[in-house]
Amino acid sequence: MPRKDILDALSSYIEPFRVTDGKDFRLKDFDPGDTRGLKMDKDEAVQLLERGSEWLAMEQDILYAQDSWSVLLVFQAMDAAGKDSTIKHVMSRVNPQGCDVASFKEPSTEELSHDFLWRYLAKAPKRGHIGIFNRSYYEEVLVVRVHRQLLEAQKIPPPLVTDDIWDERLADIAQFEDYLTRQGTIILKFYLNLSLEEQKKRFMKRLDNPDKHWKFSASDVRERQYWDEYMQAYEATIRATASKAAPWYVVPADHKWFTRLVVAAAIVEAVENLDLAYPKVTPEQKKDLAAARKELKAEP
Repeated sequence: MPRKDILDALSSYIEPFRVTDGKDFRLKDFDPGDTRGLKMDKDEAVQLLERGSEWLAMEQDILYAQDSWSVLLVFQAMDAAGKDSTIKHVMSRVNPQGCDVASFKEPSTEELSHDFLWRYLAKAPKRGHIGIFNRSYYEEVLVVRVHRQLLEAQKIPPPLVTDDIWDERLADIAQFEDYLTRQGTIILKFYLNLSLEEQKKRFMKRLDNPDKHWKFSASDVRERQYWDEYMQAYEATIRATASKAAPWYVVPADHKWFTRLVVAAAIVEAVENLDLAYPKVTPEQKKDLAAARKELKAEP
């Protein structure tokens, strides 16, 4: 399939899930089981994803060589939505030398001694690199919002912990992303939109398969009782932080093959739009190359 046809095939599944203005955003308007009517078997889905991954690998090679732009991919989701497997499959052809993955767990004592964005800025991608945040600074307005006791561990002066703190943090995050984009970082944010019913099915599969027991935690089930609170937090988050420069993609996650296609399509489109090209060789570099060639030929 020609390159343009691949992009056209992938791009038609991006726009319905892209949110660039959160003013009227409602999570209930997005169906976790949506596939946009696309019907294909597993082999067809794998082949299309492989083409997209190969293309992404080629673009990443130029991105790395150009050493100017950087790309930040943010993944957020409820447990069992498939973040890890999506990252694994979509980025399967990317050169690890130019790709960095950060998975943010419970903050350390050192991290709690700084502002809430400190540890995330330290992991922002270098120029020429693709950075992946497997969970991110958005946890500070999601899990911390749902479990407010986590906020108490952050040593914030009590007068600053007001009813406005979540709106303030969302504004800080939006400004943080504006800052990064002005420095040449392309930001794509993916919320893998899993239904409560599908999460239960995936938890049961983990429990039924001994090889998957390591992935299961009793706390995952306990978090289900906060489902509505999480959905409200996600809706508020996307409303406040969706922008043209740093869009959200509310990706249906009940069908993993479709999730991966949408994510791959969004990344390929964004990198392609940079219109990247390998650095041009300067006259001085051409002289050095000619000298190197002459030296090698002169060897016995």
